Amino acid sequence: MNTSPSKISINFTLYSTEFKQIILEKSQDFVGRTFIFTSINDFLQRHNRGYFIIIGSPGSGKSAILAKYAIANPDVVYYNAQIEGKSRAEEFLKDVCTQLIKRIANEGDEIEVPDNATEGSWFLSLQLQKISDELKYNQKLIIAIDALDAIERHSQPPGSNLFYLPRYLPQGVYFLLTRRPFPKEKSGLLIETPTQILDLAAYPEQNRQNVQAYIRQYLISNPIEYLSLGLTHRRGDTESLEGLDIPHHFVEGEQLQEEFISRLTDETENNFMFLSQILPSITEGFYSQPFQRQPLPPGLEAYYQQHWLKMTAEGLSDVALKVIRVLTHLKNGESLSTQAIAQTIHEDAYDIAEVLEDWFEFLVPQRIDTKTHYSFYHSSFRNWLAERLSNKEIE
Repeated sequence: MNTSPSKISINFTLYSTEFKQIILEKSQDFVGRTFIFTSINDFLQRHNRGYFIIIGSPGSGKSAILAKYAIANPDVVYYNAQIEGKSRAEEFLKDVCTQLIKRIANEGDEIEVPDNATEGSWFLSLQLQKISDELKYNQKLIIAIDALDAIERHSQPPGSNLFYLPRYLPQGVYFLLTRRPFPKEKSGLLIETPTQILDLAAYPEQNRQNVQAYIRQYLISNPIEYLSLGLTHRRGDTESLEGLDIPHHFVEGEQLQEEFISRLTDETENNFMFLSQILPSITEGFYSQPFQRQPLPPGLEAYYQQHWLKMTAEGLSDVALKVIRVLTHLKNGESLSTQAIAQTIHEDAYDIAEVLEDWFEFLVPQRIDTKTHYSFYHSSFRNWLAERLSNKEIE
């Protein structure tokens, strides 16, 4: 797959060992997402510089998308802020500037980043301009940064762009960013150059098709004995095959597989992290039934624990605990406005709005009439929080 036009020729081996490992890991078993690569290419063709930003909830596949893009285009400068030790602006500038210097250095030249290169964007902008000056017709330099939201904001002065990303870009230079959702007033970026935001949540049908394609591809190498697992036919309140006269409810082969794919797709809610953890657990016999979900796979449990640590990094107020209680009582498809939450828990709407803003990346905002309603981004995470509350593990 060629997902971009001609750019400076560069070897994939120039990436650090850490980045190569995560690129290969995240791009493994990648399926589809063609509409995203098409949008990126259209942006590159329409503008002679700019920022293309992919936004998506946790687990929506952003890292896999960027890793696949890097695999298909090994001349792209790649950086991942989620890797331990890579979330500070200084580390970003050292790593990326080193990659940029290597792109224009002659063989035998010394690759050196000055000590003050991490004091703002001046040295990064200087390297970008040097490369821009050497670009030939239709050549482009693309810098891909995964998980921009993982940055340690306190590692740089308030008001500065995240990672000191340049406000202006020279011709032929592009940044491809991924990040979780954020309030508009807290973007952390002041940019005066062509910019396009692609919100994965705006493409539910395409995402659903990609989820189904992922499941089908996975099952080719990891088949399931569906009947022995007790897959139920979706009729009435049937919960189990045991003791039922069910042969007429089923047909062998494709129809039974499609039943499984359809049910798992609904449960996935277009979340690839959930799917990538649950599907192997089913095929490897972690569950006795294909739609049993307790306990969660260790990887998914750890992922939700990371969410929790981030949500409670500055402590958990009484108001925040009440908000969690309300949101974990919602059923699938339900959401509440700030005002409705305030009325339910008898707290000030302003205080609740502050809590919701702090947790924005883990919520799904939905505009209903004139108000914004909120719910947790995935029912599995909501249920995980509810269980912790019931066990009094997070009070």
